[in-house]
Amino acid sequence: MAALMRTRVGIIGGGPAGLLLARLLHREGIDCVVLESRTRAYVEQRQRAGMLEQGTADALRACGAGARLDAEGLVHHGIELRFDGTRHRVDFSRLVGRTVTIYAQTEIVKDLVALQLADGPPLLFEAEAYAIEKPEGSAPRIRFRHEGRERTLDCDWVVGCDGFHGIARGTIPAGLRRTYERDFAYSWLGILAEVPPSSEELVYARGADGFALHSMRSPTVSRLYLQVPNGTDAADWPDERIWDALDARFATGDDWTLRRGPIISKSVTPMRSYVSEPMRYGRLLLAGDAAHIVPPTGAKGLNLAVSDVCLLARAFAHLERTGSEQLLDSYSQLCLERVWQATRFSCDMTTMLHAQPGGGAFEQRLQLARLRRIADSPHAAAELAALYTGLPLGS
Repeated sequence: MAALMRTRVGIIGGGPAGLLLARLLHREGIDCVVLESRTRAYVEQRQRAGMLEQGTADALRACGAGARLDAEGLVHHGIELRFDGTRHRVDFSRLVGRTVTIYAQTEIVKDLVALQLADGPPLLFEAEAYAIEKPEGSAPRIRFRHEGRERTLDCDWVVGCDGFHGIARGTIPAGLRRTYERDFAYSWLGILAEVPPSSEELVYARGADGFALHSMRSPTVSRLYLQVPNGTDAADWPDERIWDALDARFATGDDWTLRRGPIISKSVTPMRSYVSEPMRYGRLLLAGDAAHIVPPTGAKGLNLAVSDVCLLARAFAHLERTGSEQLLDSYSQLCLERVWQATRFSCDMTTMLHAQPGGGAFEQRLQLARLRRIADSPHAAAELAALYTGLPLGS
């Protein structure tokens, strides 16, 4: 392979956003190259989100990555809220006629990598992009290292799907960027356990000592989370302590039982919201975590990345068919409208369900009032269901 390459769209980042964008462009006959700094094994094993909005599942099916999703994904028609020892189900299908699907991000990446390597455009692993040159001009260039050599990828467009710590966002001049962020005073201790789920649907619990979430990765593997203070070391939480804390936070007045089993991984995730505007600078466009991060309570991170690249693929297809950049010109605005709605929802879910350090009794009563409103009002429940299952693309 020559040190100098050329493509229509250069994509930095081989996570689900970059891989899905490449697949969508390929199906439209648009040339692209994906540069991923990590190894294939690393990206296929990286543990991330597992809840897909209906629109995300539909997008994966539409690009040919739906076979295993449909065979192995767990379709959920609602979630359960727990507070004050009571249980309240939010029925998505009845309220808004939509569902969500549990299917791990690791499996999405495996599916998209296999498709890309079988018949897609070039996907280069261990290709570290270190500079984006002249993004404001008509011929941007990506400089990267691959197989011990310095290489150059000339592009018509560059898309940064390289995450929060990637180079794409920082390429936009600081004077043109606006950032908005909020750090929360707590984190999540997450575990994977080799035990069948204790519930058929996700359970969001507000306990006296803080938040807990019951989720799953498969019919035999459970995924659970606990609210913990920032700076927590997972090693300070023995397995028995974790199970006891989960038991206490999920406790209800009936005979529901939390199944226990071997914990195979533990990790601590800080909670934060971050939005960078704009999402376009010249011929550089940002997608996914490169532009925005949301707390995981609303399960929006992966789904926002998918909606970004679906809008972007639509804009590139429009450009190819008509020669018009109209949809590319509106890309940042359309994405950010959706991003801020998802950010609002994620922050609302987070502040409603987590113990707020220093919040006192007043804050606790407000949280309970919000939860009771959802439990008692079909209108409030429908609003949660609509945002949780995902707004229509472009909304």
